[in-house]
Amino acid sequence: MYAFAPPAVLRGTDLTLKKSSLNCCLARAPVRAVADRPTQRRANVAATARNGAATSTTGFAAVDDEVMDDRFWDLTVGRQSKIVCTIGPKTCDIDSIEMLAETGMDIVRLNMSHGTHEWHRGVIERVREVNGKGRFNLGLLLDTKGPEVRSGDLKAPIKVKRGQTFVWTVRKDFENFDEFTVDVSYDDFVNDVKVGDTLLVDGGMCSFLCTEITDTDVVSECIDGGTLTSRRHLNVRGKSASLPAITAKDWEDIKFGMEMNVDFYALSFVKHEDDVGTLKAYLREHDCQALVLSKIESADAVKRLRPILEVSDGAMVARGDLGAEIPIEDVPLFQDEIVNINRALRKPTIVATHMLESMITYPTPTRAEVADITEAVRQGADATMLSGETANGAYPYKALGVMATVAESVVSQDSALSESDLFSPISQQREMEGQDARLNLAYGASTMASRLNVAAIVVFTRVGTYAKLVSSTRPRCPVIAFTPDEDLVRRMTLFWGVKPFHLSFSEDPEETIEKAVNLMLEKGLTSTGDTLVMTSDMLVKNSDTVNTIQVRTVH
Repeated sequence: MYAFAPPAVLRGTDLTLKKSSLNCCLARAPVRAVADRPTQRRANVAATARNGAATSTTGFAAVDDEVMDDRFWDLTVGRQSKIVCTIGPKTCDIDSIEMLAETGMDIVRLNMSHGTHEWHRGVIERVREVNGKGRFNLGLLLDTKGPEVRSGDLKAPIKVKRGQTFVWTVRKDFENFDEFTVDVSYDDFVNDVKVGDTLLVDGGMCSFLCTEITDTDVVSECIDGGTLTSRRHLNVRGKSASLPAITAKDWEDIKFGMEMNVDFYALSFVKHEDDVGTLKAYLREHDCQALVLSKIESADAVKRLRPILEVSDGAMVARGDLGAEIPIEDVPLFQDEIVNINRALRKPTIVATHMLESMITYPTPTRAEVADITEAVRQGADATMLSGETANGAYPYKALGVMATVAESVVSQDSALSESDLFSPISQQREMEGQDARLNLAYGASTMASRLNVAAIVVFTRVGTYAKLVSSTRPRCPVIAFTPDEDLVRRMTLFWGVKPFHLSFSEDPEETIEKAVNLMLEKGLTSTGDTLVMTSDMLVKNSDTVNTIQVRTVH
């Protein structure tokens, strides 16, 4: 049932909350976000750098200049899309992790293609330590390696020129290899490849045309030359390797993730919806509620796109490998399609790969990279991701600052428009309005928030459904979500526009609301005179669940 809660005077405090009429408070108070204002954020990051200089392994000498560059810190307090950062050798110490959090990181990515379990365990423990200080709720995303095909080790890099013959082999008699023969990690490689196929090295850094197949060798002719080094990733254009989607190594990594209580699994090289179902069933059997995100990066996944997204908890558009398996000009189209399907399904999407690739080396982004981030945010992606930029790049904090600033700029510009795709639920969602009471409530909260120009929508949730539904309606104001489940707090870090907090729920809902508003005041998320829309499915004194939506003013 639905209920409007009565006006409440919060006992034991001089703070009074009163139900607002629908025609008041049209002049909105400034929105305050969890992050400090840009100037204070710069000072915090720089201070962290200086204080940690004695013990950090990252070398803080250049950090002050990097984080104090005003060009990339003008807009950081209203960003609603989230940012995933890959942790690597440059950013694995606690000072660096805290600096990334200060700069705008919402979720930590653990790339299981690199590092040992002990190395990742150390990163996770340091993330937990940062979270334990009470300022951040960083989520943890474990990204599986997946069934990759790689070239073998080389004594020295090989320079390959157009027209040269090159042999890829599953033989292990290395002493008989000539200069232009290299082994492949996958024994069935010769059965997957056909004459006429195009073989790409590292997504196209070098390419070869397959001209002959034997029982052990794939003979090829170089189309685009380059330098081949050890253990390079191999793709066959338009095909996926006949390897299982979840390898033995992946299962060991997944078990490690369960031991460490990670919040998200990014499943690499998904081919079929059954791959996702297998992992989700395994996690649930072991009472693990982590979300499973399908990485769309293979030709097989494109063929089964809708069914895969329907069974997944979300998706990652892994554009690097995807662009190696399908025509590169199709990648932006599929990115848009994946975001749109997931918005219709009310599931989060992460757009990843090469977003600020130039900033691995250079201190400023290209204009095309800025446009790329802008397009991803405008499409409605819940998050964008940095890989090498923060794992081993020369300017990890500046790259993150650029991404945060660009994402905020998009929201600032689009929020000024009366009609904006970013803040408009898509048609498939609207068709659901009459079928789901909770979705109706989410739309109601978003609509009221827009018409009243409120400071925030406040959501009380036990399982995260309401927060996800309100997020899917793309309200123009922040969504502050409270839950008594500490693990759920971190899982909600991926939802667009949602700022999650842990809060114990009292038997009396009014006491819960009082605690929530006091916490918001303490963190600068609201102030006297602000109007708030509140929605929840909290149990009311042992009765059935009551879905509520309220409008209140902070006095």
